[in-house]
Amino acid sequence: MTRRHLAAVLVLLLLAGCASPGERQAAAPAGSTITLGFSAWPGWFPWQVAGEQGLFRKNGVDVELKYFDSYTDSLNALATGTIDANSQTLNDTLASVAGGVKQSVVLVNDNSSGNDQIIAGPGISSLSGLKGRTVAAEQGTVDHYLLLLALRKAGLTEADVQFRPMPTDAAAAAFVAGQVDAVGVFAPFTTTALKRKGSRAIATSADFPGAIPDHLVVTRDLVSRDPKAVQGLVSAWFDALTWIGEHRPEALEIMAKRAGVSVSDYESYDKGTTIFTLERNRTAFSGELDGRAKEIAEFLVSAKLVDKAPPLEGLFAPQFVRAVQP
Repeated sequence: MTRRHLAAVLVLLLLAGCASPGERQAAAPAGSTITLGFSAWPGWFPWQVAGEQGLFRKNGVDVELKYFDSYTDSLNALATGTIDANSQTLNDTLASVAGGVKQSVVLVNDNSSGNDQIIAGPGISSLSGLKGRTVAAEQGTVDHYLLLLALRKAGLTEADVQFRPMPTDAAAAAFVAGQVDAVGVFAPFTTTALKRKGSRAIATSADFPGAIPDHLVVTRDLVSRDPKAVQGLVSAWFDALTWIGEHRPEALEIMAKRAGVSVSDYESYDKGTTIFTLERNRTAFSGELDGRAKEIAEFLVSAKLVDKAPPLEGLFAPQFVRAVQP
């Protein structure tokens, strides 16, 4: 966890009365309403479909869907126990765990395969062209991570650019306004950033296969307190994917509306997000994710995004995808 990210978490803990997440959640009985957070990412909008089509109720779980305009706010909400579950990347989950938060990954939503992008303005055609330039991204989160991966690939470090931290939506707007030379953003904010004349993506998550997996992450407390609710969330996800496949035009309307983009723009995100099927989830939880987590943890430490490697014991809870009936 970056110091900036950690500071935000500590502030929220103080506002919550200095109780730990586990202490606050222990009072909530099994079978109570589960608050599930998600934010603007194509791989997470199926949650909106699940909510509107009654798929949580079908699977015996009462869910309050909470949409976050700010991805970082969703991370902090899960880290402080304000919500029970959240969709977030593996690298951001590892950052939280490194800071002492107890969380478990129970589902792979998708892999980013192009929808996270480093977009540069006119006159910058490659990563090497970023040297000495101003680059904006949300500090300590997924596209800051992508930026560092891309810089390393080009033989550069963050010290070679002028890094300007700001929320993703603000970063995209600043880029379009010409206030920064390049930006790290994820879809649908890529659509905003690419409105700048002469802009182009000079690196994407497609250049780093498997580096940015996206997950449903829950508090460790919820896993022990109400495993039936966790199972309901996971089963509802796969029901949502089935419904989307059977009602694609209607599903696209629902997801595009939540994303605030046109259906055609939303369809353009398809190839940049690889949704994981049940079979692919089971394969991932059979050792693949452990190796990926170790690789990401080593990078986070080497890039000084965390002070020490996160403990991986209990991070992955494969029993829920294994229990889903195809």
